[in-house]
Amino acid sequence: MTERTPLLSTEQGRSAALVSAFLRGALAAGLGLAALSVLVMAVWISSPAPDSGPGGALNAAAGIWLLAHGADLVRTDTLSGAPAPVGIIPLLLTAVLVWLVHRAAHDVMEPDEGRAAPSAGSAFCLVTGGYLLVAAVVALYAKGGPTAARPFSLLFPLVPVVAGAVAAGVWTGAGRPVGPPSWAPGRLREALARPRLAERAEAVFRSAAAGTAVLLGGGALLVATALVWHAERVQESFLGLAGDWAGRCAVLLLALVLVPNAAMWGAAYGLGPGFALGTASTATPLALTGRPAVPDFPLLAAVPAHGPGTVPNWAAAAVPVAAGVAIAWFTARWAVPACDVPNEAAWSRRGTALTAALAAVGCGVGTAVLTAAAGGPLGTGALAEFGPVWWLTGAAATAWTALLGVPGALLLRAWRLRDSGSAEGAVAAWAAIPAQADAEVPEQPSRGRRWWRRRRRDDEPAGTEPGPATGTGRGTGTAAAAVPASLPPLPPAGPVPGRAPRYEKDAGSEPYDFLPTDPWHARAAGDSVREPLLKAPETPSDRPPEAGPTA
Repeated sequence: MTERTPLLSTEQGRSAALVSAFLRGALAAGLGLAALSVLVMAVWISSPAPDSGPGGALNAAAGIWLLAHGADLVRTDTLSGAPAPVGIIPLLLTAVLVWLVHRAAHDVMEPDEGRAAPSAGSAFCLVTGGYLLVAAVVALYAKGGPTAARPFSLLFPLVPVVAGAVAAGVWTGAGRPVGPPSWAPGRLREALARPRLAERAEAVFRSAAAGTAVLLGGGALLVATALVWHAERVQESFLGLAGDWAGRCAVLLLALVLVPNAAMWGAAYGLGPGFALGTASTATPLALTGRPAVPDFPLLAAVPAHGPGTVPNWAAAAVPVAAGVAIAWFTARWAVPACDVPNEAAWSRRGTALTAALAAVGCGVGTAVLTAAAGGPLGTGALAEFGPVWWLTGAAATAWTALLGVPGALLLRAWRLRDSGSAEGAVAAWAAIPAQADAEVPEQPSRGRRWWRRRRRDDEPAGTEPGPATGTGRGTGTAAAAVPASLPPLPPAGPVPGRAPRYEKDAGSEPYDFLPTDPWHARAAGDSVREPLLKAPETPSDRPPEAGPTA
């Protein structure tokens, strides 16, 4: 629906394009809200004993939609009667909603048939305005319900999240331009327009994204391992929360949208700071201290046991190690794109180290942002702090990836340049062989006959032996150049400059250009005459004189 929405006539002018952009933003917000409302209503209908009517289900859907954008909710229908905050954002639902608004902004920048696309600034403002208008209406509707949003949280982080997704969509729809904006100062535009700076910036971004993705994937692997390790406790928690299939489906859906949150918790655990299970308990690879306040939920049933950590707990440190290796690998590939690149075209050590360090900082910033969204309060008292601390996790991610990524990138750069240097040396050595072939080599003493060496023909002068196999056929013993034994192997990629292609030969053997033409059983004793298999056509001058008749 966000791809093809002919809301207005394509023959209208610029105003029609601007109105279409505004409506596309509102439509993206409406699609996400409608899909979530249908899901919540289906769970409410299938429930055998719902606590509220359809109005309560719609209010819950509106609250969850605002929560997915980063707004903090306040529950008023608690058992104690005191309002309880809810600040844990379902990251999987957030990813779906962000993708919708990003796709809407991307489609606005693609011109329709008969209508030009609006400018980047107009598209950004109109799509963002349309989306935020729907968000304001939803916040007003949820204000009188049991799950209302705090007013300040509607400005931050809801507005930055929407604006960032729209900006990314406008940038991709415009063709991913790389360069300073037109309103930037002249000196800044000149500095940012340098190709090397743009290349370094792209390398930093991609390396940081790779490190963050490895951290997230490693955390998900840790959570999956813990769920399998505590499978019995997880099953008891899942079956104890709901007795009917409708309630179990609701618990399963809630667990699915919180899987990215659990992955960030696992990443924080592997990095070292761990996560808080209430105000008086913290889980780290070294130990689980305090008295944890853990609600009954399947994902929380996989937390480590109380007490000091063991070897399996310490093995979680492999996650940040893998992230540091990923940053080093991606940075080295940018510094030395190929193993046969000249040394002058590769990045310097300083540039490589600086790129890896900046990528580590970017990985720490991304990890801190995701960690801040993955945790938050679940109530008052002991549940006021729940999840990892964002600034500690971000600092730990920066430290791990910088300590491993910077030296790793330098080592990989040196290794790739080492392969390049050996290849260049081999090419130069093989290219120098034709010049060495002109030099005289002293005659080597005979070491006896070899079965693969042919006998001297009758028309050849005595003292002439077949030359070494250098790709030119026969040679004399005083003018043939032998290939030195210390010569490095020729690189397989590309021909050798300044030299004709050589034949391939097996190690330990020399090629020969003759085969016996007479049968083995018909050869007389001591007869070893062999005819050449391939030889040049004879000329009349080379042909021996015919013998005359004998008496």
